[in-house]
Amino acid sequence: MKFEIKGMQENPEAVELQIEILKRKVLQVNSAGFEDLAIEIFNFQALHNPIYQSFLRMLDCSVDSIQTIDQIPFLPIELFKTYQVQTGFSRVLFDFESSGTTGQVPSKHAVCDPEFYKKNSLNAFNRLFGSATDYHIFALLPSYLERNTSSLVFMMDHFIQESKSEFSGFFLNQYAELVAQIKEALKTNRKIWLMGVTFGLLDWIDSGQDFSFWNEAIKEGRIIVMETGGMKGRREEWIRDRIHTYMMEHMGCKQVASEYGMTELFSQAYSFSDGIFVPAKTMRVLLREVNDPFSLVKTPGKVGGIKVIDLANIESCSFVETKDLGSLEEDGIRFKVLGRFDNSEMRGCSMMVSAP
Repeated sequence: MKFEIKGMQENPEAVELQIEILKRKVLQVNSAGFEDLAIEIFNFQALHNPIYQSFLRMLDCSVDSIQTIDQIPFLPIELFKTYQVQTGFSRVLFDFESSGTTGQVPSKHAVCDPEFYKKNSLNAFNRLFGSATDYHIFALLPSYLERNTSSLVFMMDHFIQESKSEFSGFFLNQYAELVAQIKEALKTNRKIWLMGVTFGLLDWIDSGQDFSFWNEAIKEGRIIVMETGGMKGRREEWIRDRIHTYMMEHMGCKQVASEYGMTELFSQAYSFSDGIFVPAKTMRVLLREVNDPFSLVKTPGKVGGIKVIDLANIESCSFVETKDLGSLEEDGIRFKVLGRFDNSEMRGCSMMVSAP
């Protein structure tokens, strides 16, 4: 897919001022105002994002005709691999970059305002889990720590700093040190939040670790074990149910939480258990028919392709069509991730599954 990218003639200062106004609205958005703000951002990005503008032109989309979020065209996620998807004129400070596997072209997401990303991510965490200062935060993220362009590492580093805990930190495969730190942390009155890439958690289990050291804390509800990402080519791909069952059996957990996020999104969704994700207030999932990208799935439980509205993507594109498959819950807000389209690349944020 090639675009004719036309130069923008707008006043950069006026555009940047509008971006700052929209950022403030995004950080304060609630469910009642989500759709109106999404339409406002759509109109803004259709005018000031050359890639998205060109995409809409290829679809012969009349911007003025878009009145509801159901009518908004979503940018294919693959374009983050081949273009710098940017709204406005701000200087790009650095890029978040996807991990991928050998031979894949990584996606890049331009970051112009890292402080905005931090605020938005922390807001989502605080809303669902409470203050970071209530936790000792442990991040078992071996594959992510091997590169310095991971949005997950950037986010977790911020959370670790916000926790203000002497025990919080990152770990590669130092399992003995991780256990020792958790044991010391359990002597305090804070809870434990362990975020781990899936293969890293399974490798920890298979190292022969005895997890009885935290059984009492598990019973008291003081420990959250959360997995994120897939196997990164390090292990055989498993469906999420198998992963969670294995972890609960060997780690003694009553439940396993999950995070749904990706390089191309500035917002995250979290699952407390059972793989049911609650999106941040700045995020909404829509589903498309598997064989028709322009027809939406609204029946609860029916499988469709995940399209994400991420209002926090102010300076990129807030309307991203992923290659993930999912289903919506009865409330139309919570969702499950059920796998990938057959012909799509494996991505770190999803697990393989046989579609129902």
